[in-house]
Amino acid sequence: MNKSMRLLTIPTLALGALALSGGSAMAADASYSSTLGQLNGTTGTGTITIDVTGDTAMVNLQVNGLAQTFMDGPYPHVQHVHGGAQGTCPTPANDENGDGIVSTSEAAALYGGIQTTLTTSGATTPAEGLNLELGGQGGSYTIQREIPLDAATKASLESGTAVVVVHGLDPATAGVSEEVFNSPSDLNPDLPLGATSPALCGTLVASQMGAMPDGGADTGVAQQTGSNVGALALGGGLVLAAAATGGTYLVRRSGAKA
Repeated sequence: MNKSMRLLTIPTLALGALALSGGSAMAADASYSSTLGQLNGTTGTGTITIDVTGDTAMVNLQVNGLAQTFMDGPYPHVQHVHGGAQGTCPTPANDENGDGIVSTSEAAALYGGIQTTLTTSGATTPAEGLNLELGGQGGSYTIQREIPLDAATKASLESGTAVVVVHGLDPATAGVSEEVFNSPSDLNPDLPLGATSPALCGTLVASQMGAMPDGGADTGVAQQTGSNVGALALGGGLVLAAAATGGTYLVRRSGAKA
């Protein structure tokens, strides 16, 4: 009987060691979240949670109350995880040319270039940064999907410098003239500056696995501040999948269209 007990003890100890080893591996996984702050007169809201498991991430982005229409169709809101910079969102002080909108190039030093494009489907590479067909459609939408996580994005998450930006302003609340709103974007001159400027922005911070933001993460954004198109162009090789005919887009205030 004693011999039998000794034989059973050895595999039991081995299983215990394996369980401890597995627990350590699981501890490497993490969750990051943010309650997105408003930019450029935006009255909408947004929250995001990114649960990381190895080299994949489950994204849950919820957006409400943004501009709804664009060229008589659903407004295509592109959104990205930016990184490699200071990990903060812009304020009106970053509007260097004083036109009332902080442009991509004006905000680039704050939150860096595109590292992951939060598309509704398909690829999530920086090359999809201006793919309007894969952006969130309309004023309120949810993106829930598992995406691959590259080393650069993972490093930004772990260092606290990953920033989520949702683009596309409402001309009725942006607080600038139609001339300024419809001026050529510094990302693509066929699009209006207002359509590529950021509406929501927030720094992703570590949180409990699977927990949604409670009371708002530290976004670094004051409510109803200036804009931040920050570094869309820095991703390189951006694709413009035009929502309409591919020509120059104009945005008018009437009917709150954008």
